[in-house]
Amino acid sequence: MDLAMQIEHLFRTDRKKFLGFIRQRVRSAEEAEDILQDVFANVLAASQNVSKPIENLASWVFTSVRNRIIDSYRKKRTESFTDMQFPQSDEGSDNFESLIMDYTAGPDALLMRETIWDAILKALDELPAEQREIFVKNELEGISFRQIADETGVNINTLLARKRYAVLHLRKSLQEHYDFAR
Repeated sequence: MDLAMQIEHLFRTDRKKFLGFIRQRVRSAEEAEDILQDVFANVLAASQNVSKPIENLASWVFTSVRNRIIDSYRKKRTESFTDMQFPQSDEGSDNFESLIMDYTAGPDALLMRETIWDAILKALDELPAEQREIFVKNELEGISFRQIADETGVNINTLLARKRYAVLHLRKSLQEHYDFAR
C-alpha cells in the first residue's frame, strides 16, 4: 500500500483518537476539526516528497498534530492590557484605553484619567526593567513583538512572558481603580 493510501486509512480508522487529542488542547470542537483537516491535508501533501518509508505513520501524524496545535497557540493574539473592561458607561467608555485617551470628557473624567495614569505609572515603576520595557514598547508605543525581538535579540516567547507578568502585575495594582469605576 502506498503512503497516501496509508494516510487515508489512518485518517479513517484513528480520526476520533486524533480529534480527542486535539480537543483536549484547544478551545472548541470547530478549531479541533480545522486543525485535524489541516494536518491531514499537509501530511498528504508532504507524503509525495517522502522517499524513505515511514516506520510509524501514526507517530509522524501525531507529531504533526502537536506542532500544529503549538502553531495555533503562537498565532493567537496575546492578551492586551487595554482589553481590561469596565462596565459600559453612559458615555460609551468601556475599557482603560478609551477612558485614558478621551479628552472630550468633563472634569470628573479628567480627574479619573489623571488618577489612573498616576496609578499606571506607579505600577510600571514597580516592575522589573525588562517587563516595564516590553510593556511600554508593545502596549503604549505599539511596537510588535517581532520588531522588539529583532531590536533586542531576545526570544519572542521570553518577551511574551515578560509582558504577561507585567499585565498581571498592572491588573492587580489597578484592581481598586477598576472596582471604584464600577
